[in-house]
Amino acid sequence: MTRGGAVHASPKPPPLGDVLDFMRLTWAVDHALQRASKRMEAILGVTGPQRFVIRIVGRFPGITAGHLASLLCVHPSTLTSLIRRLERQGLVRRRSDPRDLRRSLLGLTEKGRVVDAETVGTIELAVERVIRAAPREKLEASRDILAALASALDDFVVARK
Repeated sequence: MTRGGAVHASPKPPPLGDVLDFMRLTWAVDHALQRASKRMEAILGVTGPQRFVIRIVGRFPGITAGHLASLLCVHPSTLTSLIRRLERQGLVRRRSDPRDLRRSLLGLTEKGRVVDAETVGTIELAVERVIRAAPREKLEASRDILAALASALDDFVVARK
């Protein structure tokens, strides 16, 4: 951290135990993602979640909103407002599925394809840098733990309803 030109190292946190230390790191990642998302919006005009939608739609032109919500692990209603914002920005277009008019198919506009192109200063480039440096077995173990945590938190939320 920089204060008045001097660099101050963050103090080492006290031992918290496995659970609290893992939670601390998880919240640190969440906070860093939020800050990086705001920075991306200032630089690229889209937030991290918006760019994530653009990246997925760019890989799967014609994807349905329901399939996209499933891939992003979000509720369809959350995705609806995000897609509307991207449509208003002229980045994503929605068209009716000719086989089922109740469904929408998503695609990128020309402007959306520009945002989809790999760009310096994006969250995924930071993630890519970390993943490339990690041994394969650590990456797989991390994915397994994150997937299990997401599932346990989903179970917790469903049990509380």
